Amino acid sequence: MNRIKTVRSPFFRGLKITAFWTLVSRLLGMVRDVATAALFGLTENGVMDAFVIAFRVPNIFRRLFGEGALSASMLPAIAARREADSHSVWQLVSTLLGCVFVIMAILTLVAELSCGLLWIGSQGQTEYRLVAGLSAVMLPYLLFIAMASVASATLHAFNHFSTPAFVPVLLNSMWIITAVVIAPAWNDAPATQAYLIAIAVLLGGILQFAVQIPVLRRFGMRWQWNWIDNYSAIFRIVRELIPMAVGLAILPINTLIDTAIAWIFSASNPETPIAWLGGTVNYPLQEGTVAAIYFAERLYQFPVGLLGVVIGLVTFPALSRHATTGDRSQFVKQMIQALRTNLFFAIPATAGLILLAEPLTSLLFRHGAFTGTDIQRTAQMVAAYGCGVWAYSTLPIIIRGFYAAEDSQTPFRLGMVVIVTNALVDLICIWQLGETGLAYASAAVATLFVLLLAREAQLRWQLFAGPLIDRQNKQAKNILIITLLRSSLATVTMYVVGYFLLRQITPVVSLSFGGRFFIVSIILICSVTLYLLVSWLLGAREWRELSRRPKR
Repeated sequence: MNRIKTVRSPFFRGLKITAFWTLVSRLLGMVRDVATAALFGLTENGVMDAFVIAFRVPNIFRRLFGEGALSASMLPAIAARREADSHSVWQLVSTLLGCVFVIMAILTLVAELSCGLLWIGSQGQTEYRLVAGLSAVMLPYLLFIAMASVASATLHAFNHFSTPAFVPVLLNSMWIITAVVIAPAWNDAPATQAYLIAIAVLLGGILQFAVQIPVLRRFGMRWQWNWIDNYSAIFRIVRELIPMAVGLAILPINTLIDTAIAWIFSASNPETPIAWLGGTVNYPLQEGTVAAIYFAERLYQFPVGLLGVVIGLVTFPALSRHATTGDRSQFVKQMIQALRTNLFFAIPATAGLILLAEPLTSLLFRHGAFTGTDIQRTAQMVAAYGCGVWAYSTLPIIIRGFYAAEDSQTPFRLGMVVIVTNALVDLICIWQLGETGLAYASAAVATLFVLLLAREAQLRWQLFAGPLIDRQNKQAKNILIITLLRSSLATVTMYVVGYFLLRQITPVVSLSFGGRFFIVSIILICSVTLYLLVSWLLGAREWRELSRRPKR
């Protein structure tokens, strides 16, 4: 019994702390996107498209470093040194921070020079110059977010989750203040307002690093540069980081590909001809597709961030510990527990986002420059991306299982296949399905990635069926299958009732903000209550385990 307690308590305690601050950050992120949508809409002179393009590069680095790849690569080295000598831990962290600063400073400088060349070469092309200018402002964010990620990874290694989970709140807060107060008061020109928000992004990155310094010092950190004694460990971290980062960043990379294709194949006038495969065809996408992808991503990432990313971050230290000690039984049990918790919430979240795509989009974004047509376009993207929410949230967990077992090559190898597949499917779908084809392709490819990884996990750990390790894990594996069945049945019931309620109501888009808020709230409350009730009647244990006070 004691072993079971030690597995469960840190998991749920860390999960609750991280989930709380992640929820706060995601809510503030929604507020920031509502404010940004009200300022620019989808097609306000192409400003939102240009801003999204400029923000993608620093944001993908934030996702690369911030969603656990750095923690995964640093954790074994820090854990080993903590056991031997805490003094050497801070030597390693200090040296790594110095290396990250130098490397990212060089990359930022090269990128800034590229932006300058783009600016010079795009005279008369307003959107390209705007992309170049906004990128130049936000690129230094790369430097600070990389260093902030090293600090967060170090704190994760010391089982401190609250501060790393809190720091994204700072970026969102700076963005909101600028979009709601400073930008409208400063200037009415959308391009100028976009520059002000870009400055806020940079300041947010600086704060994300700065607030973690006192916490690191409280844990005993002192600046102790020592390249000679730490270069081998740093090379090992970097060697492991690259495939890990790519594996965890498959979804952001695919979204970047979606965005690039949307930018290349969209035009303000869809009847504008474009050379394609030796002939001439009309552009398949409209101006504003890039912005629609961004706002749709922000909606579907809300449940994904609360589920897969949080559970994956909290689970990884325990998985690494069990893998290091060779405790296969507890490793499998921990993986199953994480997958059960995720799927219990991710399956209904998938159905809920599909069902409420238009009401939610209308509630959040129908303000200011965001028109009714913008609502419809974004809602279609939300529903299409929503089909893959369960897969998006499962990926960070199952990938970290491989990393804990010191296998970064399997997710990397399969991820490369998925990236190429996504690009090809995108290029096929946009001609038949338009902009929603990009979203459906992303959801389908994410599902493919989950299935490929699940097959590899099954061959290695028999998570779902096959030879059983012991009676305890037999029960755990049965519970995973039962969780899938219970959640699916409860979700179908929830969806049918929610769909019936929605059909009885006047189109939500035509209602006032208060009416939209009331309708969405009622349907959400009824759907969640019904899902939990049906799950309880079916004997689900996941909600009770999560709400139970951890035993120390």
